Amino acid sequence: MKAAIFKGERAIELGERPDPRIENPTDAVVRVVRGCVCGSDLWYFRGINQHKVGSIGHEYIGVVETVGDDVTSLAAGDFVIAPFTFNDGTCPACQAGFESNCVHGGSFGDGVTDGGQGEKVRAPYADATLVKVPGSDFTDEQLASFTALSDVASTGYHAAVSAGVKEGSTVAVVGDGAVGLSGVLAAKKLGASRIIALSRNPARQAVAKEFGATDIVEERGDDAVKAVLRLTDHTGVDAALECVGTDQSIETCAGITRAGGMIGAVGVPLYETFEYKTLFWKNIGIKGGVAPARRYIPELLDDVLAGRINPGLVFDYTTDLDHVADAYAAMDERRAIKSLLTVSHP
Repeated sequence: MKAAIFKGERAIELGERPDPRIENPTDAVVRVVRGCVCGSDLWYFRGINQHKVGSIGHEYIGVVETVGDDVTSLAAGDFVIAPFTFNDGTCPACQAGFESNCVHGGSFGDGVTDGGQGEKVRAPYADATLVKVPGSDFTDEQLASFTALSDVASTGYHAAVSAGVKEGSTVAVVGDGAVGLSGVLAAKKLGASRIIALSRNPARQAVAKEFGATDIVEERGDDAVKAVLRLTDHTGVDAALECVGTDQSIETCAGITRAGGMIGAVGVPLYETFEYKTLFWKNIGIKGGVAPARRYIPELLDDVLAGRINPGLVFDYTTDLDHVADAYAAMDERRAIKSLLTVSHP
C-alpha cells in the first residue's frame, strides 16, 4: 500500500508499506478515507522529537475492510472514526474514561501500527477503539469534521472540560492552531459567555470568531496578560486553555487566570523555566494531558451530524496522499492551520 514515510528531519515522502492484516482476533483493518497532518507531526519533521523511521500519522477515518474473530460491534463496510490512540476498553484507565492512558494501548503510527497517512491501517482492540458513524453519503464538510474529531476537536474539548468551563464562564484560549481553535469551539459548546482568543493571524482569527470567540487579543507575553486583564476589569478569566506547550503560553495562562480559576493544559509541555509557584500563590489549578478522544467522539459526533458544530473548518489546506510533502510544508510554513489528506472515496 501507499503511505507517507518519515525519512528524517524535513524528509517525508510517499512510499510503500506492506498491506496490514489481522494479527489479533480483536483487530480490524480499515481503508483510510481521510487522514491529516497534526501539529505534533511537525515536531518530527522539524527534528525536535525523534520518531521511528517509517509510516506516520495518527488521525484517520475510513471504512472497515475486515475484522478479527472476536470483534462483535463492527463489520466490513462500517464507516468509522479512529481516535488517535487505541485502547482495550477494560483497564482501570479506560474504565475511568482516560482511554488515552490505556495500559495496553498506544498511538497509531507509533511503530506498533502503521499511521493514518496511508491507504490502510490495522486498528487494535477495534470494538473499544473505533467509533461507528451512522448514515451514509457524507458530504466533504462532514468528512472533514469527522477527521477533526479524531484528535484536535477532542483535544480542544479536553482542554475546556479539564478547565471546568461551564455556562456563563469567561474563557481565554492561548494558541490559535487547530487545537486552540477547537478549544474556542468547545468553550462555546459548554456555554461560555465570553471567549477571548489570543491570535495575531487574520485567517485564524476569522475561524475563532466563527467558532464563538467574542474578543481577539493580538498581543503576546506580558502585553497579552495586560490586554486580557483590561478586558476582564483586571479580574482575570475563569478558565484558560493552554493549547501550545511553551513557557510563554503557560506563563500567559498563569497571568490571566483569576484567583481560584483553572487552566486546562493540552499543549504538550516543553516548559523549561515555568515555575509552579506562579499558580500556587493565586490558588490556580491546572489539569489536562493527552486527550481521551475515544470518550469525547460520540458526543461530538452527535453535534456534527445534527449540524450544531463544524470542527472541520480548521482544515484550510487539502491535498491527496501523493502530495503529502506539500501538506507538511503548508503547515510548517504556517500557510495552513491544518492539512487534510484525501486518501480514498467513502
